[in-house]
Amino acid sequence: MARLQILELPEGAGDDRPPFALIIDEYAPQRYVLGADQSEPDSPFDGLAEKIGARTVLAFEETIDIPANDIPVDPDGYPIKLHVEGEFEKFREQVQAEVAKAQAEITNARLGPQ
Repeated sequence: MARLQILELPEGAGDDRPPFALIIDEYAPQRYVLGADQSEPDSPFDGLAEKIGARTVLAFEETIDIPANDIPVDPDGYPIKLHVEGEFEKFREQVQAEVAKAQAEITNARLGPQ
């Protein structure tokens, strides 16, 4: 059975919502029996991108794994939620060092080197 995946694309300056591509994998194309007076049928994906607001629709017979769509799960199969905290003490030290450096440069600019 075919799978649907969304691939988020980088935003452009004029984008009012995040752009994306629809990826369809494990797709089994339909076979048609055509009569002598019939032309090839249209692709089932013609016009789909415009209808759903995607930049494009890509269909593959193989399985396509998009790393950005991987969701880590725990041993029970539930999604793992991560909480990331910054190392604020080190950040505070870096900011204080930069402030001291800027103050020293201002003092040297006003009084001249000593």
